[in-house]
Amino acid sequence: MGGGSSPGGTSAHALRALSRSGLLILAILMFAAPVVAAQTNSTDSYPSPAVPPWLNTGSNAWMLTAATLVGLMSIPGLAIYYSGLTRKKFALNTLMMTFYGFAAVMVVWVLTGYNLGFGAASISISYNGVNYGVIGSIGSVAPGLTEGSRALVGPMQVALNIPTSSLVWFQFVFAAITPLLFIGAIIERMSFKAWLVIVPAWSLFVYSMLAYWLFAGGWLNQLGAVDFSGGYVIHLAAGVAALAAAIAVGPRAVGKRNVRPNNLVFVLIGTSLLWLGWMGFNGGDPYGSSIDASVAVMNTCLAAATSVIAWMCMDMKKFGKASLVGVCTGAITGCVAITPAAGYVSGWGALIIGIFSGTIPWLALYKLMPRLKLDDALGVFPGHGVAGLVGGLLTGVLADPSISKFVDPGLTGAAFGNFYELEIQAFAAAVTAVYTFGVTFAIFKVVGKFIPLRETEATLKVGDLAIHGEVAYPEEEEGETVSVPPA
Repeated sequence: MGGGSSPGGTSAHALRALSRSGLLILAILMFAAPVVAAQTNSTDSYPSPAVPPWLNTGSNAWMLTAATLVGLMSIPGLAIYYSGLTRKKFALNTLMMTFYGFAAVMVVWVLTGYNLGFGAASISISYNGVNYGVIGSIGSVAPGLTEGSRALVGPMQVALNIPTSSLVWFQFVFAAITPLLFIGAIIERMSFKAWLVIVPAWSLFVYSMLAYWLFAGGWLNQLGAVDFSGGYVIHLAAGVAALAAAIAVGPRAVGKRNVRPNNLVFVLIGTSLLWLGWMGFNGGDPYGSSIDASVAVMNTCLAAATSVIAWMCMDMKKFGKASLVGVCTGAITGCVAITPAAGYVSGWGALIIGIFSGTIPWLALYKLMPRLKLDDALGVFPGHGVAGLVGGLLTGVLADPSISKFVDPGLTGAAFGNFYELEIQAFAAAVTAVYTFGVTFAIFKVVGKFIPLRETEATLKVGDLAIHGEVAYPEEEEGETVSVPPA
């Protein structure tokens, strides 16, 4: 071939060069680390307002790291995962919906979403001498004095040892991923223009409300319900919202529903980013570098691994073989189900949750969903809604006082004699599901009055090129003549 190198030879050469560069960088870091540590181990060089007595620098460092791990779950993790599962001609649209949603929630979160979900109570209900927080405050966390202040959470204004800006960042990445999850139910037909309006509205009127009730110490927390890291606030809410959105938007054409994933490598990469990012998702919720953070990380990985095996066994029993999509789905349902329980249960509890999360959502996907006859394109309801519900209820059963003492002393599940905890977990699940479905459906219907919720059939026939003027796989468009409908 005229003296040129083969693609394989070029790749091997590049890999060797990359390896040598990596070793050089590692050597530099090894020699430089002691010097850097010696120079940065002290905070004496900072202005005194930068390191107030209440600030724990170790906890702050972990919270910033954990939040970044969770952010990577959305972009690129979830974006890659969903784009690999959809059809090629909608891969870019799926990426765009995810990327825009992440950006939109950030703006809304700083302007007022955070204070609605975690600020002092602006509306509370007094009953039997107790003020139950219902809604946080309205206001921005953008002012400099607020960003640099000590974080105070919820109706009780619980003081943390990290800055407000760290907590805003940490809670933002949770707020961001939640509406992105139910994109999976409405891909391949949802109007991108309508999505631009729905995301900020949903974040304010659904997510911030649920966060106040179950994360910040609001009325459901005050009644005894717990949600360690979002089994209800994030996953049950996203699953139920997926049902409401699928009903409001309507189904794809019958012949377009059973579509093979366009890129299984992307599915695996996306799942891997989600799985490892979940260590920050659950490990950051004690709000610091505590024993419970370590427990939550271990339990998360253990439940996910157990769920992978359980899901694979179910697949092999029904289909006679294991699939990559199946084990990836099992990993995600395992992470989802352990989320409400990660810092409350023992390793045995995590194993039990992993078994249930690898079987009950599987049954929901293959037995329940066909009967509902709803076009939940990527199975968001069974994968997140059902798995989140399973984990939340099992938290009410398996919460172990020998573990919960590290983060919520006195929390005890039904398996340890406290049956009330299971009852209140079931009640919280019902409240979350009913509220989320009603408000989500209303948001879609109101937006639909002004902006069509579906792309036109002519646009859907073309896909990404018609919606965004570009495609995810341009080399496959070369030589093709595509009729793009007018905007």
